[in-house]
Amino acid sequence: MVELLEDSAIEREEAPLMDDCATSRLCFETPTNLALEVAFDGGRLTSDGGLTWLAKVDEELGLCESMAKHVPEWRKGKVRHSLWALIRQRVFQIACGYEDQNDANTLRTDPLLKLVCGSLPETGLDLASQPTISRLENAVDTRACYRMAEALFELYVDQRGEDGSPKKILLDFDATDDPTHGEQEGSFYHGYYEQHMYHPLLVFDGESGHLITAILRAGNTHASRSAVALLERIVARLRHEWPEVEIELRADAGFAVPALYEYCEKEGIDYTVGLISNPRLETLAEGLLGEAKDRYEAEGEKTRMFAEGAYEAGSWERERRVVYKAEAMEQGTNTRFVVSSRSDEPEDLYDWYIRRGESENWIKDFKLHLKADRLSCHRFIANQFRLLLHAMAYWLLDALRRKLVVAGTERMQLDTLRIVLIKIGGRVRELLTRVKLHLASSHPGQKLWQALTQMLHE
Repeated sequence: MVELLEDSAIEREEAPLMDDCATSRLCFETPTNLALEVAFDGGRLTSDGGLTWLAKVDEELGLCESMAKHVPEWRKGKVRHSLWALIRQRVFQIACGYEDQNDANTLRTDPLLKLVCGSLPETGLDLASQPTISRLENAVDTRACYRMAEALFELYVDQRGEDGSPKKILLDFDATDDPTHGEQEGSFYHGYYEQHMYHPLLVFDGESGHLITAILRAGNTHASRSAVALLERIVARLRHEWPEVEIELRADAGFAVPALYEYCEKEGIDYTVGLISNPRLETLAEGLLGEAKDRYEAEGEKTRMFAEGAYEAGSWERERRVVYKAEAMEQGTNTRFVVSSRSDEPEDLYDWYIRRGESENWIKDFKLHLKADRLSCHRFIANQFRLLLHAMAYWLLDALRRKLVVAGTERMQLDTLRIVLIKIGGRVRELLTRVKLHLASSHPGQKLWQALTQMLHE
């Protein structure tokens, strides 16, 4: 058990700490009359005191346990680490900001990471090293990744329905770039991004913000590749769970393909998808753009105007409704187009479409703050597994963020959440009857701990 102590409860007389440092001590001048001597000899300290909250939310979600069930056991003979412990160690390291496998070589002795992965801080076995983590990531096959993606989706269904059956679900589809290096399987040059890369497909719930799935694809894959097949599976599962739910799709111009429109129309799914401009669309918006320019020249203020029209691309089987924006401003003019089955007024529909920009913030959290683009394994399927591991870390931190929002805390980016809730230095002491965690007294994240603790007791 991990216990957070008040300052008054910390013993004043303690045994000397063992010096674990193999490096020289450093000395720094300070503004006072005393110099500062530094050495990595603090002993059983952790720099991630908030790991206990990651463990708590993982227990509530059952995430690492459900994922571990689908990892093939590649080891023979006596096993030192359970698959659950390996998954937890890897996911928790990612959530704490240690995305590289090599970090395991040092963190395997972190007393609090050991504790939340099922090993006592001092007397328990150390956690897995980098070679074991590498073998874990290369042990999976396509079937295992498919089952884990299903498990992640089932978690989404459970969480989305926690407050009752939703009346409507908005699916935000998006593709993103993941630069590659060397001769990685599935790495190809992409002309639009001008780099060798993978091209993951991400799906978020556009209203709740949940990450629904993350599918790795080869670097030369079109943005819409596999989108219809994935949408079919998602729709089937959602309608099985909630037969009356309305489902809607929103996506950028990379998904503007007839197969997607046709599937949505057949299944009664509203859609709004961006369109890449072309001469015919520009001709359609020519009159509106002229009006916008005239108004801007007369009033001297940025002008946005909206209209709609019927449009049929050469690959379409029929005309569809297209809403377009014409804009005139100091920097010049531009036009934007979306195809949609919705019946909103043009300006309302376009403004609703651009709210998909919120999913860009979720992708930023996923890629920048959870380092989901650190897919450096050689095997393609190992990188798909790694993408799912990062998705799991995202889920844990996002679940903590949601709890704090319910408690009245302002929503934070995940990197900010990590700093104020997880990255707290502390001393871990293994006693006969309990484990004690002494955290930094001056850390500003104390109020977040208090908010989460209060929620546990409500």
